[in-house]
Amino acid sequence: MLFRFLPLGLLICLACAQPSPSTLVEVEQIIQGRLNEVEGDFAVAFQSLDNPEEQLLMNAREEFHAASTMKTPVMLEVYKQAEAGELSLDDSVLVKNEFFSIVDSSAYSLSPDDDSYSKLYEQIGTKQSLRDLVYHMIISSSNLATNIVIEAVGAENATQTLRGLGANDIQVRRGVEDGKAYRQGLNNTTTAHDLMIMFKAIAEHRVVSAEASQAMIDILLDQRFNEMIPAQLPDDVRVAHKTGWITGLHHDSGIVYLPNGRSYVLVLLSKNLTDEDAGVQALADISKTIYDYVAK
Repeated sequence: MLFRFLPLGLLICLACAQPSPSTLVEVEQIIQGRLNEVEGDFAVAFQSLDNPEEQLLMNAREEFHAASTMKTPVMLEVYKQAEAGELSLDDSVLVKNEFFSIVDSSAYSLSPDDDSYSKLYEQIGTKQSLRDLVYHMIISSSNLATNIVIEAVGAENATQTLRGLGANDIQVRRGVEDGKAYRQGLNNTTTAHDLMIMFKAIAEHRVVSAEASQAMIDILLDQRFNEMIPAQLPDDVRVAHKTGWITGLHHDSGIVYLPNGRSYVLVLLSKNLTDEDAGVQALADISKTIYDYVAK
């Protein structure tokens, strides 16, 4: 009855002024309660980059179809090979639309209608720098660029680089839209735990030089799809991340930088979503919960 007489604006402020969770136990309880409201399967991995012991893992070893999250390991492999002198980011690479299935080497092609970056198809037959292809593979999630880049560095090499970091479950097997491989269950797969390990290594400059690591982070900071991890965070928080989605599945994974210098890795995975919008909203809410805990 008391609130009946309060101005609407004050009511809204009172409703929003919930205390930030002060422990990871509270964070996990809030997250679990939020996920219980959505039909689907989820995994969460949080790792503070300021305190090695500050970590939260929920279903973090469960396997998920990687969708476009596999494009970050491919970028990492490009920069690793570039630093080893095996290729150059300035190499000119032919833009083509013919690829070969890992099942039987039969040819297949991609459709611009199913790609989030159709502009590259206008460049077929020309050459682009490997650097530009990697950039659009990440920020625009270009499938065509991804397949071209994977041919240049080798999917198996990306997997082995991650094995060297202790990411023992993630599998980068193939390019995008290899229908024969998909029908045989030969998919790119990941876990929240392994993506967390990879992003932590990138943030800490443990795979390539500090300069190359920062170049990758700068690309991730330009990400154009921001419906999950960054969606509810303040404008002065920077998120270097890569999303992924297919029917019934939405992921986001990356590094979050607070203006006070603190930072953390966050991985949010989902599958079997019956309401994809509700799933995306839940993941955005979880990101805000983690941020509130770190920023408290």
